Amino acid sequence: MRAVAEDVPGWWPARWYYGWALVIALGLTATVSYGILLYGFAVFITPMREELGWSKAQITGAFSIAQLVLGVAAIPVGRWVDRSGPRALMTAGSIAAAILLLAWSRVESLGAFYAIWALMGVALAAVFYEPAFAAVATWFRSGRGRALTVLTFMGGFAAVIFVPLTTALVARLGWRSALVWLAVIYAATTVIPHALVLRRRPADLGLVPDGTRSVTEDAATGSVRAAPNDASVPAAVAVRSSAFRWLAIAFALAAIANTAITVHLIPLLLERGFSPAFAGGAMGILGLMALPGRLVFTPLGDRMPRTTVTAWIFGLQVLSIGALLVSHSTVAVWAFVALFGAGFGAITPARAALVADRFGHGSYGRISGVLALLTAFARAAAPVGASLLYDSSRAAGVLGGYDAVLAALAIMCVGATVAVLASA
Repeated sequence: MRAVAEDVPGWWPARWYYGWALVIALGLTATVSYGILLYGFAVFITPMREELGWSKAQITGAFSIAQLVLGVAAIPVGRWVDRSGPRALMTAGSIAAAILLLAWSRVESLGAFYAIWALMGVALAAVFYEPAFAAVATWFRSGRGRALTVLTFMGGFAAVIFVPLTTALVARLGWRSALVWLAVIYAATTVIPHALVLRRRPADLGLVPDGTRSVTEDAATGSVRAAPNDASVPAAVAVRSSAFRWLAIAFALAAIANTAITVHLIPLLLERGFSPAFAGGAMGILGLMALPGRLVFTPLGDRMPRTTVTAWIFGLQVLSIGALLVSHSTVAVWAFVALFGAGFGAITPARAALVADRFGHGSYGRISGVLALLTAFARAAAPVGASLLYDSSRAAGVLGGYDAVLAALAIMCVGATVAVLASA
């Protein structure tokens, strides 16, 4: 019997588990992907509306289309990652996203804008957390919580880096030139890590999950023998279970609240009289506050029931939205940023860990893909739904536009808390 380690890059120290190279690379690319492709979108709403004359609902409608496409693409993406790994998929997705950012910088018609973001939805499915989480579920078992903490901790810098950066680029260069620079930054920081670092599974490198034992190859037959895997629930069984249905409800409601806040926080603060710099800074600090949330809540889920911890996360969001609803002061904004940011940051790793803990790794990509599809419908409805509620409440004189939106989002976070507890 001889050890197999055929595809470990020569630059990686042999005594360190290569799974951590994937985690670091995916943390970097997640930071850039979420920072530019998700959080940066809100910065462009006001300048695009001023130049092109489109309404807020028309502009955010493109984001909704992307979320729908992302959700539909999540299932085939999950199958691909389960079968072939994330390398080719995420490399192609990052190349496509950079090209689409350049196309966005030249857009003149609403139809072209929607077409660009429909294609962007496919790219988002390939570069966002879902394939990255599938890779973590494949490469880690006992160390899964630590790996998710590192990955999402790095990703937590997305808003704090890229919202202020995007705001500064737009202010200095205009929104079209800002997009060109963001496309260059995006391509330079995602394509190479995806292409050079990612690998399919530990056994292909002569390793096992968590790097605890070596995979061996029989010299006579050439067959590879890996360590036993943890139990996995088939995708068809998992998605029909009551636990999955309650998880889907919980994370769909949370997705509505989180997406609506992500897209509308800057316009909300501008409407309340805060400066563009303050609004962009608040959005960036919200992302920064995600970091302590991930550091506290993700490891805590390894020590006590993860459903209980996730319910606490949703409860934090109820409190934070309430603070922003009852007061328009600067103090209320910072209270919201601190509480909502902590909960916001912990939701994504909590969802990934709950799926892996409950259903195993064997069909993780497909199970997570179905959940991503359902939550994508929720995210798609959130920006336009919030815009329509804003318009209708202002017309009716009820709660003053964004106050009505915040009240609805608080109720949804309460529902998410109840649903995740019911999944236990």
